[in-house]
Amino acid sequence: MSEPENLSSDAAFETEEDHAEDTGEGGDSQAIANQLMKNPGVLAALQDKLCSIVGSPSGYIQSLPKEVKRRIKALKKLQNEVINIEAEFYKEVNALELKYAPKYSHLFEKRKDILTAKKEPTDVECDWPSDEEEDEKDEEKLAPESQQAEVKEKAIVEGTKDAGGDAEKKQEEVKGIPSFWLTIFKNVDMLSEMVQDHDEPILTHLQDITVIIHDKDPAGFTLEFHFEPNEYFTDTVLTKRYEMRYEPDSQDPFSYEGPEIIKCTGCTINWNKGKNVTVKQIKKKQKHKGRGLTRTVTKQVQADSFFNFFNPPAVPEGSESEVDEESEAILGADFEIGHFIRERIIPRSVLFFTGEAIESEEYDEDDNEESSSPGEDDEYDEENDPDFKPENAIYSSVIRD
Repeated sequence: MSEPENLSSDAAFETEEDHAEDTGEGGDSQAIANQLMKNPGVLAALQDKLCSIVGSPSGYIQSLPKEVKRRIKALKKLQNEVINIEAEFYKEVNALELKYAPKYSHLFEKRKDILTAKKEPTDVECDWPSDEEEDEKDEEKLAPESQQAEVKEKAIVEGTKDAGGDAEKKQEEVKGIPSFWLTIFKNVDMLSEMVQDHDEPILTHLQDITVIIHDKDPAGFTLEFHFEPNEYFTDTVLTKRYEMRYEPDSQDPFSYEGPEIIKCTGCTINWNKGKNVTVKQIKKKQKHKGRGLTRTVTKQVQADSFFNFFNPPAVPEGSESEVDEESEAILGADFEIGHFIRERIIPRSVLFFTGEAIESEEYDEDDNEESSSPGEDDEYDEENDPDFKPENAIYSSVIRD
């Protein structure tokens, strides 16, 4: 009985050895494949190949009978009519916005009066619950009856101090809400990337941002940035004008997704001498080819600044194809920012100031991430991305509605 056992064990050994030899080549192939997949060049080539495949006709539509293709044409014609109705709908929405614009403006003017200390709100106007007040009420409810009087007294004393009742700590009275718009810009990632340190003192003078919807062709809107008199420039209002197209493109009607911004123009800022933060002086050394002498020259170049927002790249008339890729990326981000300021920042400014609007958006993003498919939560590695361009990184956080 022992010999068969030895034979079976030897056979098993040989079988395992043979299996190891058989899988050796497979293991080497897998290792080579894994190594190749770590090569950025191979990944880039693979990605290009996949991109060329996506959207390619499978041949199914071409293989359909003529009578079916004829019906598809009828569906496309109906689709074009649907798009035309959609364009009419958005035009009606624009008309409604024009109708309600005065009502919004009336409230936004009240907001400006409070921000700039032109008007102090009444007790009735301030009658809105806050988290701090809710916490005080909860503390009072939780305290034993013997300590409730003490809690109330403490609240009164703290309120007196906040109102400036303590003569030793009384500071200069704060008017309005200082740095309101600057705080919003710093709270919102899309805008904070534009604001440089040298922009902040200027933006403390920003008193209001308003939107004017155009009631005549070309359709669109204008953003107005209202500044109090300051040492940096002589203008009191800086403008950014956006032109929009509500109709579908006649050359590509099925690409229509609603109104789109097609052009924007800024304004000239009349800077006071030595206060222009959009330019900087750099010194360069130049060497004379013949004599070998070296001289230092000063050159003026563009500097990073929020105020470059008012000097966008020019769009050639009638031909979008003439815009280079860099200008197209800048304009794309500019359109996103202009739309975001109009649709979100201006109507909900106080919520962006307090951070409540930002927290709400973060929760929405978290909800979306929970339902994401496997692999989407992997950390992005820009160093191994062959398509990563640092010069375009500033536009990566632009929020699309």
